[in-house]
Amino acid sequence: MSGVLTPFRRDRKRDFASGDGEELLASKVEQLLATEGATARSSGELPWRTAFGTPLQLLRHQNNDAILAELARVYVRDALRKWLPEAEVVEVSVSRDGPTLALLVRFRAAKNAATRTLPINLPQS
Repeated sequence: MSGVLTPFRRDRKRDFASGDGEELLASKVEQLLATEGATARSSGELPWRTAFGTPLQLLRHQNNDAILAELARVYVRDALRKWLPEAEVVEVSVSRDGPTLALLVRFRAAKNAATRTLPINLPQS
């Protein structure tokens, strides 16, 4: 299966770049985690599928403490399980560096032993 990669970029044919396998799965994970899902405070980013995404945006400008770190880990894990079951979560590690909450998401294709790591930074100030 092949699909358009994010972030969007052009290929040599002046079309949007596409990929498959691990590259496509990593693109899907990045797109999911960067999309604002519906919460009690927002209607979601995609009008045609408001629930798609994560509530990670709710964590911005909050006290950067252990509770915030655990919420981020749970939000990522739950979103991947719900929207991308083909991406098996290996680990979601969270570190707090001053005003930044840094997430490292390790995942793999459910039928593959290779893992990929995706860094995510949530500024808190």
